[in-house]
Amino acid sequence: MSIGRCFRLWGALLTLAAGSQAFALHSYTAPKRPNARKNTKHHRRFIRWNPMFRPSHDSLLRQNEEIDRLELPRIQDDDELEALKTSQALLPIRTGATLRIDPRLDPNRRYCRPWTRDFVEDLSQAYYHQFHDQIQLNSAVRTVKGQKKLRRHNRNAAPAEGDTASSHLAGLTVDLQRRGMTKEEIHFVERYLFYLRALGLVEPEEERRQWVFHVMVSERYASWRQTQDVINWDSIPFGEELSQK
Repeated sequence: MSIGRCFRLWGALLTLAAGSQAFALHSYTAPKRPNARKNTKHHRRFIRWNPMFRPSHDSLLRQNEEIDRLELPRIQDDDELEALKTSQALLPIRTGATLRIDPRLDPNRRYCRPWTRDFVEDLSQAYYHQFHDQIQLNSAVRTVKGQKKLRRHNRNAAPAEGDTASSHLAGLTVDLQRRGMTKEEIHFVERYLFYLRALGLVEPEEERRQWVFHVMVSERYASWRQTQDVINWDSIPFGEELSQK
């Protein structure tokens, strides 16, 4: 079955509602007092955060179980990271017509496992085919040393150690920008991930404070991908091919 056909099947089963409420209320002029609460009602807009994949302790456990199953190391520092790059256990993430990388991401961190790169390219191509726009990658591989530093100023970051440690430390995981997407675009990505998670190929979360799709990709994705009737996207350029256009 083609990926496109699977999307249509699952898309028919899934309907997500996310929106806003506006309250039209009255106001009056209150006495000017320091820090006084005004008995005033304003127009307020509330954006409902109602993701399909809520972050959870159980999700972090599943991500780490996959890392342990594959007996992958949690990359401790830049020396270990460079060794994995040299051995091609980690591959560079390729940008192009369908995928861009947040320019703030250190070029030394723009790497991931081969099957994770396949996933990112497949999703970004499907997204481009649907919306004629790019997906942005915000984060990929990290080191334990870097994760500890990150946690000092980002309370949303997962631990650097233990059974709920960040799966970025093994290079299986990427964060894809969610902020700025329309409802239709968010639902498209959610349906895509829903199907793959049902097959046990990804473990996704939608982070609230960072507004990204955090996606750990199982090594099983590589063999599953070979069995699929995937649309040929060879005409869409990557890397240097794009810059020559």
